Amino acid sequence: MAERVPRVYATVMIVATPIVRWWGRLTVVGDELLPADGPTVLMVNHDSQWDPVVAGVAVRRRQIRALAKSSLWKSAPLAWVLDHMGQIPIERGRGDTAALSAAIEHLRRGECIGVFPEGTVSRGRELRFLSGAGRLALSVPGTRVLGVRITGAVDIARFPRRPRLRVEFFEPAGGPPSAQESAVALTRRVMTEVRAGAPPAVPGRGRAAAEKTGKETSEGTSQETGAPATDA
Repeated sequence: MAERVPRVYATVMIVATPIVRWWGRLTVVGDELLPADGPTVLMVNHDSQWDPVVAGVAVRRRQIRALAKSSLWKSAPLAWVLDHMGQIPIERGRGDTAALSAAIEHLRRGECIGVFPEGTVSRGRELRFLSGAGRLALSVPGTRVLGVRITGAVDIARFPRRPRLRVEFFEPAGGPPSAQESAVALTRRVMTEVRAGAPPAVPGRGRAAAEKTGKETSEGTSQETGAPATDA
Protein backbone atom coordinates (compact mmCIF):
# COMPACT_ATOMS: atom_id res chain seq x y z
CA MET A 1 0.00 0.00 0.00
CA ALA A 2 1.31 3.47 -0.92
CA GLU A 3 2.58 5.58 1.97
CA ARG A 4 0.29 8.43 2.97
CA VAL A 5 2.20 11.70 2.54
CA PRO A 6 1.08 14.73 4.65
CA ARG A 7 -0.67 17.42 2.62
CA VAL A 8 1.76 20.18 3.62
CA TYR A 9 4.75 18.02 2.70
CA ALA A 10 3.21 17.20 -0.67
CA THR A 11 2.41 20.89 -1.28
CA VAL A 12 5.99 22.00 -0.55
CA MET A 13 7.34 19.38 -2.94
CA ILE A 14 4.85 20.38 -5.65
CA VAL A 15 5.89 24.04 -5.34
CA ALA A 16 9.59 23.11 -5.41
CA THR A 17 9.32 20.67 -8.32
CA PRO A 18 9.56 23.25 -11.18
CA ILE A 19 12.66 24.77 -9.58
CA VAL A 20 14.36 21.45 -8.92
CA ARG A 21 13.26 19.38 -11.92
CA TRP A 22 12.95 21.98 -14.67
CA TRP A 23 15.22 24.88 -13.72
CA GLY A 24 17.65 22.52 -12.00
CA ARG A 25 17.63 19.97 -14.83
CA LEU A 26 17.41 17.21 -12.24
CA THR A 27 18.84 13.76 -12.94
CA VAL A 28 17.96 10.96 -10.52
CA VAL A 29 19.94 7.73 -10.46
CA GLY A 30 19.22 4.60 -8.45
CA ASP A 31 15.84 5.65 -7.04
CA GLU A 32 14.56 2.14 -7.77
CA LEU A 33 16.71 1.02 -4.82
CA LEU A 34 14.49 2.98 -2.44
CA PRO A 35 11.92 0.54 -1.03
CA ALA A 36 8.27 1.55 -1.34
CA ASP A 37 7.82 0.96 2.39
CA GLY A 38 9.65 -0.29 5.44
CA PRO A 39 12.23 1.34 7.74
CA THR A 40 14.77 3.27 5.69
CA VAL A 41 17.67 5.57 6.59
CA LEU A 42 19.11 7.87 3.93
CA MET A 43 22.59 9.30 4.63
CA VAL A 44 23.04 12.46 2.57
CA ASN A 45 25.86 14.94 1.95
CA HIS A 46 25.07 18.56 2.84
CA ASP A 47 26.45 21.39 0.70
CA SER A 48 23.37 23.57 0.21
CA GLN A 49 20.28 24.74 2.06
CA TRP A 50 18.34 23.23 -0.83
CA ASP A 51 19.51 19.66 -0.17
CA PRO A 52 16.48 18.48 1.88
CA VAL A 53 14.07 19.81 -0.77
CA VAL A 54 16.08 18.40 -3.67
CA ALA A 55 16.13 14.97 -2.00
CA GLY A 56 12.38 15.16 -1.34
CA VAL A 57 11.58 16.04 -4.96
CA ALA A 58 13.86 13.24 -6.18
CA VAL A 59 12.14 10.61 -4.01
CA ARG A 60 8.54 11.54 -4.85
CA ARG A 61 6.80 8.34 -3.76
CA ARG A 62 7.93 8.49 -0.11
CA GLN A 63 8.01 11.11 2.58
CA ILE A 64 11.44 11.87 4.01
CA ARG A 65 11.36 12.82 7.67
CA ALA A 66 14.53 14.86 8.09
CA LEU A 67 16.24 15.51 11.38
CA ALA A 68 16.36 19.32 11.23
CA LYS A 69 18.16 21.68 13.57
CA SER A 70 15.87 22.95 16.30
CA SER A 71 16.71 26.63 15.73
CA LEU A 72 14.49 26.56 12.63
CA TRP A 73 11.50 26.24 14.97
CA LYS A 74 12.18 29.74 16.37
CA SER A 75 10.11 31.16 13.50
CA ALA A 76 6.46 30.37 14.20
CA PRO A 77 5.37 30.18 10.52
CA LEU A 78 8.33 27.98 9.60
CA ALA A 79 7.77 25.84 12.69
CA TRP A 80 4.17 25.25 11.58
CA VAL A 81 5.32 24.17 8.12
CA LEU A 82 8.06 21.89 9.46
CA ASP A 83 5.70 20.28 11.98
CA HIS A 84 3.06 19.63 9.34
CA MET A 85 5.73 18.25 7.01
CA GLY A 86 6.63 15.74 9.70
CA GLN A 87 10.18 16.95 10.25
CA ILE A 88 11.99 16.20 13.53
CA PRO A 89 13.78 18.99 15.48
CA ILE A 90 17.16 18.11 16.95
CA GLU A 91 19.60 20.04 19.15
CA ARG A 92 22.94 19.98 17.39
CA GLY A 93 26.03 19.03 19.39
CA ARG A 94 24.10 18.01 22.51
CA GLY A 95 23.41 14.31 21.98
CA ASP A 96 19.68 14.91 21.61
CA THR A 97 18.34 11.51 22.70
CA ALA A 98 14.72 12.69 22.52
CA ALA A 99 15.05 13.50 18.80
CA LEU A 100 16.79 10.20 18.09
CA SER A 101 14.11 8.33 20.05
CA ALA A 102 11.41 10.03 17.98
CA ALA A 103 13.21 9.09 14.76
CA ILE A 104 13.58 5.48 15.93
CA GLU A 105 9.85 5.33 16.61
CA HIS A 106 9.13 6.49 13.06
CA LEU A 107 11.51 3.83 11.75
CA ARG A 108 9.63 1.18 13.72
CA ARG A 109 6.50 2.30 11.90
CA GLY A 110 8.26 1.60 8.62
CA GLU A 111 9.01 5.20 7.66
CA CYS A 112 11.95 6.88 5.90
CA ILE A 113 14.40 9.08 7.84
CA GLY A 114 16.81 11.43 6.10
CA VAL A 115 20.02 12.34 7.92
CA PHE A 116 22.83 14.79 7.07
CA PRO A 117 25.64 13.27 9.18
CA GLU A 118 27.96 16.24 8.65
CA GLY A 119 25.68 18.27 10.90
CA THR A 120 25.79 21.49 8.88
CA VAL A 121 26.40 22.84 5.38
CA SER A 122 29.97 21.95 4.39
CA ARG A 123 30.95 25.29 2.78
CA GLY A 124 33.57 23.40 0.80
CA ARG A 125 35.24 21.88 3.87
CA GLU A 126 35.54 18.27 4.99
CA LEU A 127 33.56 17.83 8.20
CA ARG A 128 33.49 15.09 10.81
CA PHE A 129 30.71 12.56 10.34
CA LEU A 130 28.47 12.32 13.41
CA SER A 131 27.24 8.93 14.58
CA GLY A 132 23.49 9.47 14.89
CA ALA A 133 22.62 8.09 11.45
CA GLY A 134 24.37 4.83 12.28
CA ARG A 135 22.63 4.67 15.64
CA LEU A 136 19.26 4.98 13.97
CA ALA A 137 20.01 2.29 11.41
CA LEU A 138 21.28 -0.16 14.04
CA SER A 139 18.36 0.48 16.41
CA VAL A 140 15.66 -1.08 14.21
CA PRO A 141 16.36 -4.53 12.75
CA GLY A 142 15.83 -4.74 9.01
CA THR A 143 16.37 -1.03 8.38
CA ARG A 144 17.46 -0.37 4.80
CA VAL A 145 20.41 2.00 4.55
CA LEU A 146 21.11 3.94 1.38
CA GLY A 147 23.74 6.54 0.61
CA VAL A 148 22.52 9.64 -1.24
CA ARG A 149 24.81 11.93 -3.24
CA ILE A 150 23.51 15.38 -4.16
CA THR A 151 25.55 17.52 -6.54
CA GLY A 152 24.78 20.84 -8.18
CA ALA A 153 22.47 22.18 -5.46
CA VAL A 154 24.88 24.99 -4.59
CA ASP A 155 24.22 26.44 -8.06
CA ILE A 156 20.49 26.95 -7.48
CA ALA A 157 21.22 30.36 -5.92
CA ARG A 158 23.54 31.39 -8.76
CA PHE A 159 20.88 32.86 -11.05
CA PRO A 160 20.94 33.35 -14.02
CA ARG A 161 23.29 30.38 -14.23
CA ARG A 162 21.17 27.24 -14.45
CA PRO A 163 22.19 24.42 -12.15
CA ARG A 164 22.51 20.82 -13.20
CA LEU A 165 21.27 18.78 -10.26
CA ARG A 166 22.02 15.12 -9.76
CA VAL A 167 20.74 12.86 -6.97
CA GLU A 168 22.18 9.37 -6.75
CA PHE A 169 20.89 6.63 -4.46
CA PHE A 170 23.17 3.65 -3.86
CA GLU A 171 23.61 0.64 -1.61
CA PRO A 172 26.85 0.91 0.39
CA ALA A 173 29.63 -1.22 -1.06
CA GLY A 174 30.26 -2.81 2.34
CA GLY A 175 26.75 -4.22 2.46
CA PRO A 176 23.92 -3.65 4.95
CA PRO A 177 24.53 -2.84 8.64
CA SER A 178 25.68 -5.68 10.85
CA ALA A 179 25.35 -6.21 14.58
CA GLN A 180 29.15 -6.22 14.85
CA GLU A 181 29.47 -2.75 13.32
CA SER A 182 29.48 0.35 15.51
CA ALA A 183 27.28 3.35 14.77
CA VAL A 184 30.34 5.50 14.10
CA ALA A 185 31.86 2.93 11.76
CA LEU A 186 28.61 2.53 9.82
CA THR A 187 28.13 6.26 9.37
CA ARG A 188 31.74 6.76 8.35
CA ARG A 189 31.62 3.87 5.89
CA VAL A 190 28.53 5.13 4.08
CA MET A 191 29.41 8.82 4.13
CA THR A 192 32.97 8.22 2.93
CA GLU A 193 31.45 6.54 -0.12
CA VAL A 194 28.94 9.39 -0.54
CA ARG A 195 31.70 11.98 -0.44
CA ALA A 196 33.90 10.02 -2.84
CA GLY A 197 31.49 11.06 -5.59
CA ALA A 198 30.43 14.42 -4.16
CA PRO A 199 33.35 16.52 -2.88
CA PRO A 200 32.34 19.34 -0.48
CA ALA A 201 31.14 22.38 -2.44
CA VAL A 202 30.90 26.08 -1.58
CA PRO A 203 27.34 27.53 -1.53
CA GLY A 204 26.35 31.09 -2.35
CA ARG A 205 27.13 33.50 -5.15
CA GLY A 206 30.63 34.06 -6.53
CA ARG A 207 33.06 36.22 -4.59
CA ALA A 208 30.78 36.58 -1.54
CA ALA A 209 30.70 32.81 -1.08
CA ALA A 210 34.47 32.52 -1.39
CA GLU A 211 35.06 35.39 1.04
CA LYS A 212 32.66 33.96 3.61
CA THR A 213 34.23 30.53 3.34
CA GLY A 214 37.70 31.98 3.78
CA LYS A 215 36.62 33.96 6.83
CA GLU A 216 35.01 30.92 8.45
CA THR A 217 38.08 28.81 7.77
CA SER A 218 40.46 31.39 9.25
CA GLU A 219 38.28 31.84 12.33
CA GLY A 220 37.81 28.12 12.80
CA THR A 221 34.02 28.36 12.79
CA SER A 222 31.35 26.47 10.91
CA GLN A 223 28.06 27.83 12.15
CA GLU A 224 25.26 27.59 9.60
CA THR A 225 21.93 29.25 10.29
CA GLY A 226 19.77 28.50 7.30
CA ALA A 227 19.72 24.77 6.50
CA PRO A 228 17.72 21.89 7.90
CA ALA A 229 20.88 20.16 9.06
CA THR A 230 21.00 17.26 11.46
CA ASP A 231 23.23 16.72 14.42
CA ALA A 232 22.76 12.99 14.11
